[in-house]
Amino acid sequence: MGDSVLGFVVSEYLFRRFTSVPEGRLTQMKAELVNATHLYRTALRLELGQFLLLGKTEEVNGGREKKALLANAVEALIAALYLDAGLDRVRRFVIAEIVGEFSPFEPLPDISAADFKGALQELARLRKLPPPYYAVVREDGPQHAKTFTVEVRLGESFSGRAEGPTKKEASQLAAQQVLNLITAPSP
Repeated sequence: MGDSVLGFVVSEYLFRRFTSVPEGRLTQMKAELVNATHLYRTALRLELGQFLLLGKTEEVNGGREKKALLANAVEALIAALYLDAGLDRVRRFVIAEIVGEFSPFEPLPDISAADFKGALQELARLRKLPPPYYAVVREDGPQHAKTFTVEVRLGESFSGRAEGPTKKEASQLAAQQVLNLITAPSP
């Protein structure tokens, strides 16, 4: 529930705050603000790890500092705020602690961790296009050091192709290319 409420509040905030920013860039901005890396940094800043109830194994294995657990803790906190205090309280928290001093013209640190595939999927949904289609079009190199080439298509007008050491990385890079095509200013 927390991730859905977070997504809604961030989308609403960005839509109202940046009225002249193109839809594709708003989608990228949202992805930057709700991705696990940004939520992890938020959790560290808020020192949420000290409040987690962990099992013995997770405690021994450093669970209080694990990225996935801390990002999930932020989402759980948002869900609890929503259930206990309502949407207005969640808005204040999200804008103060997650959006903060965000500027759409200065990407958040570690932009490489952004979920470009997710942003492209959201953009397709918003524009009522079919979902992006990804295909591995080439694999090169020996088994232990392959390079993958992935192509992504969005509708009939947009496509991107990228290489990477994994299918996932190549897919992210291809999605980023398509997002850049869509959000580039018109000449």
